[in-house]
Amino acid sequence: MAAGKEFMVYNSLTRQKEIFRPIEPGKVRMYVCGITAYDLSHLGHGRAAVNFDVLFRYLKHLGYEVTYVRNFTDVDDKIIIRANKNGEDPFSLSSRFCKEYLKDMGDLQCLLPTHQPYVSDHIEHIKDLITQIINKEYAYQVGGDVFFAVDKFPNYGQLSGQKLEHNRAGERVAVDSRKRNPADFALWKSAKPGEPSWESPWGLGRPGWHIECSAMSAHYLTFKFDIHGGGIDLIFPHHENEIAQSCAACQESSVSYWMHNGHVTNNNEKMSKSLNNFFTIREITEKYHPLALRHFLISAHYRSPLNYTIAQLESSSDAIYYIYQTLQDCEDALAPFREEGLKEGADQNGRTVKITPTAQECISKLKNEFESKMCDDLNTAQILTGAFQDALKFINSSLNGLKKKQQKQKQLSMVQSLTDVKKAVTDDVLDVLGLKSPHTYSEVLQQLKVKALERAGMMESDVLKKIEERKQARENKDFAMSDQIRADLTRKGIALMDVGKETIWRPCVREEPIEEEQKELPTEEEHKVLPVEQKEEQKQLPSEEEHKALPVKAKEQPASA
Repeated sequence: MAAGKEFMVYNSLTRQKEIFRPIEPGKVRMYVCGITAYDLSHLGHGRAAVNFDVLFRYLKHLGYEVTYVRNFTDVDDKIIIRANKNGEDPFSLSSRFCKEYLKDMGDLQCLLPTHQPYVSDHIEHIKDLITQIINKEYAYQVGGDVFFAVDKFPNYGQLSGQKLEHNRAGERVAVDSRKRNPADFALWKSAKPGEPSWESPWGLGRPGWHIECSAMSAHYLTFKFDIHGGGIDLIFPHHENEIAQSCAACQESSVSYWMHNGHVTNNNEKMSKSLNNFFTIREITEKYHPLALRHFLISAHYRSPLNYTIAQLESSSDAIYYIYQTLQDCEDALAPFREEGLKEGADQNGRTVKITPTAQECISKLKNEFESKMCDDLNTAQILTGAFQDALKFINSSLNGLKKKQQKQKQLSMVQSLTDVKKAVTDDVLDVLGLKSPHTYSEVLQQLKVKALERAGMMESDVLKKIEERKQARENKDFAMSDQIRADLTRKGIALMDVGKETIWRPCVREEPIEEEQKELPTEEEHKVLPVEQKEEQKQLPSEEEHKALPVKAKEQPASA
């Protein structure tokens, strides 16, 4: 463990932070619920993927060998409904949106999981699991359907705190009179005309939603593994049902840590397709660099709600530009010394070059603060401030000193100091957070400038023309016009900077009032006719504080995937 610190994670099951201890020393097995592939992914999907990608990266940073599984649901009511509406084969539709999801995740620099299973490829595993559950008398068959009997599982509700008597019929799903208990859920659904289906001991049909994750997590990770993750909206009923069915199939089934990320909100309302107030990742990255979006997504603690605003994206975009401009300036300043043959840590004669005490203190603070925050349940919200900003300031202030004439050995010490601080910034922080781009610094800066021009509704030639007009105004001593041109561009997110006799431009936070993007919400009458599964999305889950206050079941009871 880095710097002797214990990695603490918040366990949704016990409602407290716990020291992370994997089942098998040195190895971590992790399952995260993926998307139902019937549309482009929205910011909620992006937040879950980015947050668990940070966890994946940090576990690897700590030296663990990680097996990371994230599934694709390619068999589901929503997929079938959308495919029928489009006159498209359901598997063609889901395959297309799985590919689009992977493109979005690639843009957001999410590492590929170890395994990305599709439900349709694991039907046999799902049927075997259902058979085990039936044989142990936790499920029953009605016609061609198979339902899980929640009354048979005494610990039902241990994750969410939901009690069976609170699940009044008809509140979450349409009442099925064939169920023994309204809260019973489908493990297998009988086939309907025109829907994908498979042969089974119960007749033609397809899996229920919840059973897929239990089957696939058991297949790739066994019934006992370390981490199960997903959005907070999955706690109930999805993850609660996973626990019930997995424990019913295998008494030893357990997940050590349940981790859930908070909602993304828009105007403090949960983003959801049913409310039509969501934004797709693609919509955002058309205007903002994916690094800016990733920065925004980790700007709040993963368990807290994250409120989407244009102002926040502007701020994240500006922060990324500042980081990469600092790294580019450092790279430019160090280039001549590298050309002279300076080796890392030694001069041309092989003598050791020590970094300055200030640089050493800067690196130590940066590493200690990074590990402290990350070990505290991945507190990314506070990592890109404090010591990280101090490291960037050190680089910028040292660049000026490097240009001054000074003793050779002192100059080499400054070069090595800059090299080491820059490495700590990029390799010890940005890389683990997924903010280190595979592109060069100059390429990223140019990409950010292109996005800024798009938001301003301008071409670079327009900006250069304005720079020339301002130059002419200054020559004519028309300073009011000069200031006006500069102010007009700043309001559009274009900052002019006078460097010597030259004027350059860079993106900045727009000063003009930013009209927040909103989408029209459904009326009360429209909401009444929403499909059942969409109404279900709108049930408010407990807040973080409310969740902590829920009763905790006996800790010795196993909790499964």
